[in-house]
Amino acid sequence: MLINGTPTRTIQPVADARAVDIIDQTALPHVYRILRLRTLAEVAHAIRNMQVRGAPLIGVAAAYGVALALTQRADDATLAAAIETLAATRPTAVNLRWALARLQAVLQTLPPSARADAAWREAGTLAEEDVQQCRRIAAHGLQLLRAGGEQKGKLEIMTHCNAGWLATVDYGTALAPVYAAFDAGIDVHVWVSETRPRNQGLLTAWELGRHGVPRTLIADNAAGLLLQSGHIDAVMVGADRVAANGDVANKIGTYLKALAARAAAVPFYVAAPHSTIDFACPNGAAIPIEERDADELRIVWGCDTAGRSVCLRQVTSDVAVANPAFDVTPASLVSALISERGVCAASSDALLALYPEARHV
Repeated sequence: MLINGTPTRTIQPVADARAVDIIDQTALPHVYRILRLRTLAEVAHAIRNMQVRGAPLIGVAAAYGVALALTQRADDATLAAAIETLAATRPTAVNLRWALARLQAVLQTLPPSARADAAWREAGTLAEEDVQQCRRIAAHGLQLLRAGGEQKGKLEIMTHCNAGWLATVDYGTALAPVYAAFDAGIDVHVWVSETRPRNQGLLTAWELGRHGVPRTLIADNAAGLLLQSGHIDAVMVGADRVAANGDVANKIGTYLKALAARAAAVPFYVAAPHSTIDFACPNGAAIPIEERDADELRIVWGCDTAGRSVCLRQVTSDVAVANPAFDVTPASLVSALISERGVCAASSDALLALYPEARHV
């Protein structure tokens, strides 16, 4: 995608430097800055603290984390420690463990002298695969949106969290069809849910604005009214894990939108690449739900009138807080899944028809 007219990716290896550059997403939307990561510890910190976020991007970042670790030392103990460290950073997004398992399979049979270069190559391959998968998600999702646009002339899309290019290496998942529709000349407008407490909807509003897509930011609790009143043509979200039966784990608040969409007879679409589909997970009840730090709810970050980053405490530290990061939307509420291989129903049979190689899992 473009930043100030420059093609930009969320993560890029630094030529000849054995480092990677990332967009610090904790600084957005107020400040756009690039961070250079040189060590395994820095990558783990970036994933854990959501400087990089979004299931596909987390997986690619973890792959580069392994490469950075092996650049320092490439024996079996270092490889095992790197994978263990990165796997512990975020429990819900399955792309993380998928990427680490793939790196381990490639590297463990190689002699230590060959591992670092192989890790960098494999991480780069994962990044390019992510880009191509998102392009195909855009094409398949565009067909759904084009049909709706032809009937109405204008499309009103609601989204939740951030499933745009900031959540992937490029293009995005749920927003990829929106960008494709906009670029194809379809009149599209996006209703952006703020997605508290991390406010990742602000990232969606920011990146849509960079591309010129019309958008309106709404409070999370305004979504039901808009759906009920007929303002919305479709809800499109991403996923951090799709279970084998089609249940979907996504950012907290997704389930409520799915319920409201069903009540309003509005289609609810989920876009996710192959790496987000966990055929070893039977259903949503088996998906671990990350519980994040209570201060994410107690404290609000923003900018003061001088443009300085400041934090405000909403409640005192003695107030008990529950802060689950994700919820699970049952497959019965999902109108369709959009992957790089096409559009299918949210069911085990439909997923296996798209991915027959997963029948042995």
